[in-house]
Amino acid sequence: MLVRIRSRDGNFRFTLDPADDISALVQQIIATSDQIDPDTLALSNQPRGGENLVSAITGDLQSLGINHGDLLFASYTPKSAPSALSSAPAAGAATPSAPPPVTAATLSGKAVPLDVASAAGPSASASTSTSNASNDKRTGAHRPWEEVKEDAVDVYWEQRDGKIPRPKGQHGCRCGPKSMCDNCTPLEPFDAEYHASHNIKHLSYHAHLKKLHASIPTSAQASTYIPPLSEESYRVSVPCSSGSHPSWPAGICTKCQPSAVTLSRQTYRMTDHVEFASPALIDGLLSFWRQTGTQRFGYLLGTYQPYEEVPMGVKAVVEAIHEPPQEPHADGITVGFPWDEEAKVRALASACGLDVVGVIFTDLTQDTSSDEAKKAGKVVAKRHANAFFLSSLEVLFSASLQRKYPTPSRFSTTGRFSSRFVTCVLSGDIEGQIAVEAYQVSDQATSMLDADMVEPSVDPGIVRVKEEGPTRYIPDVFFRYKNEYGLEVKQSAKPCFPVEYLLVNVTHGFPKTPAPRFVSPKPFVTENRAGLEDQTLARACGALVALLGGDDGASGELLRGAVGPAAGDEELDVLAGDKGARAVAQWLSDWHLLRFLTDCGMFDESDLRTMARIATLGSVASSTSTSITQSRELARALAQLFNSPNWQTFLVVAQEQAPQPPARDYPGAAGSQQQQPTQTLDGFDIPPDVDVPPSAADAGGDAGAGAAAGAGGAGGGGGADAGGVKVCPHCTFENGPGAGQDCEVCGLPLAG
Repeated sequence: MLVRIRSRDGNFRFTLDPADDISALVQQIIATSDQIDPDTLALSNQPRGGENLVSAITGDLQSLGINHGDLLFASYTPKSAPSALSSAPAAGAATPSAPPPVTAATLSGKAVPLDVASAAGPSASASTSTSNASNDKRTGAHRPWEEVKEDAVDVYWEQRDGKIPRPKGQHGCRCGPKSMCDNCTPLEPFDAEYHASHNIKHLSYHAHLKKLHASIPTSAQASTYIPPLSEESYRVSVPCSSGSHPSWPAGICTKCQPSAVTLSRQTYRMTDHVEFASPALIDGLLSFWRQTGTQRFGYLLGTYQPYEEVPMGVKAVVEAIHEPPQEPHADGITVGFPWDEEAKVRALASACGLDVVGVIFTDLTQDTSSDEAKKAGKVVAKRHANAFFLSSLEVLFSASLQRKYPTPSRFSTTGRFSSRFVTCVLSGDIEGQIAVEAYQVSDQATSMLDADMVEPSVDPGIVRVKEEGPTRYIPDVFFRYKNEYGLEVKQSAKPCFPVEYLLVNVTHGFPKTPAPRFVSPKPFVTENRAGLEDQTLARACGALVALLGGDDGASGELLRGAVGPAAGDEELDVLAGDKGARAVAQWLSDWHLLRFLTDCGMFDESDLRTMARIATLGSVASSTSTSITQSRELARALAQLFNSPNWQTFLVVAQEQAPQPPARDYPGAAGSQQQQPTQTLDGFDIPPDVDVPPSAADAGGDAGAGAAAGAGGAGGGGGADAGGVKVCPHCTFENGPGAGQDCEVCGLPLAG
């Protein structure tokens, strides 16, 4: 039979017998060129991909499936040709002990020694550019996308096709249960008609990836695979790839200068939805504004989870809001940036299974335009279509944060792509109600900020393009819009352009059945609210003592480490069912309390990690229908904490630092200040409730009897004391000793 072979040396035909061994074909292929390395010779039935080394192939041609007229593709690595400088020396010649040093000369003629390995680097990299995948691994080619550790939500969607199912029997479908037609075939996650019919403006990140991968052949080799994503850059390339001129700013050419930028709406978004785990998160920011009239800023801590409402969508679930040190104002906020305590907060959040997913700030002003608006509690609508949604300063601030928190991606040439960081605003809507709005900024915004091209302007709805300077190159920037005739017009964005070209809308909401991670019934005060809510050790100790209620019984013994971490299931069940232990677990399930305990200096890292694990299991303590496994996991964590020496010290300090209850006040006690009666709106006096001990009651009764006797001796009606003062029974005015029969104020008779 005839077997055809195609290699880099040309096309060849070999006549063989079907019963011949594969080695016969290999020998004829090696004979076609003296540059073939037998160890690297591989055969495949397709031009690229599926190569198999001939050293691993055994059997005859017929058993291997090679038939008459088949075309096989051979690939190999050429043998390295010997160099004349490395040939063996002649007989009798002295053999050098070391190779001569490799040197180079500068422009002034000075000799500079070079490392042979570094000198051979460019040639080695050039030779590996045409090698196969195995050679890339041997030379250690750097591929950042292969070393990336992606988020769990990315791994979740990469394992699924994401297709949108369609029911049978609708839209003209008449298929049976085991058939399929064009009307019931599942849609791709990037289907444009589905997004338009469901009012979805942007593709999700993974749907965008599916759309890009649809045009990439699956038979490409690993060595030739290029990730479909790349980060945009508007900087001048330094150094220039042409090498024909000095680097910027000394020189520039068409190869190193960035292309013109045309602003357009971003078709995808990294985060599709923001979900607040509990409405109490928003109420905490609103309470600060209601008490002080100033604005507030906070970082959102949460996780990324799949969002089924959008094809292959991703949502950010917010579990807590951390408020950094800031200076609030009535019309804005001053926040320190970079964030000083970021490392501590992110470490504690990581122990709780959380990360920084965004920021939120308030922009609220009470509506005082009418009495009805005041009574209804309405706020001024500042952000709308005729004004702005995010100001230019806020957009660039969000862009800087998105650059700081990139998304790891194995589909990007740099190993990272864009960001899932979101920006939420708590402001008034067009109806005067307080509402939350969520946004992201486009990748063009982050790239323009990275290239130092834009800056905020006085007008909040306008972004200003910077002017060129000696070290700042600004490419041409354009944006498109429709004029009054409905025609699309391209206009230069210099010196400014609307901020809406850089925004990406993100939906938001609350879960139908809230299941927050932190479930403390009485949350600890929020951090960095000095003067309004101070975080002190006495406050934390007082909360713990009030929670335990001074119990020294069985609960007190358990809290002092009666059950060890290595206890059996029965002891763990007792600890899990103890009311005091479950109350402590719920008390620790509070982000603000954990953040305070981190800085109080009483607990080490292992204790804080244990507290964080207990805090995330706080829902188990608050629920009555939990599994035995979860209850024992919580009990084991509590036992580990209760047996810690630092916890024992904290219990002792809590007993000493907790504020003492106020002394009971009652009439007749030494130094007592009897509470004055309160008065209702109707004018009726409500006597105070006092607890009088028996001894004080007896003394008070004797004193009252003496006073009554003295009053009776003064006569009925208007009473008179020893000094002759007469009290009017009608207006209670105290008339002097020389007063007549009538009151000097009301004129009524003093005798009643």
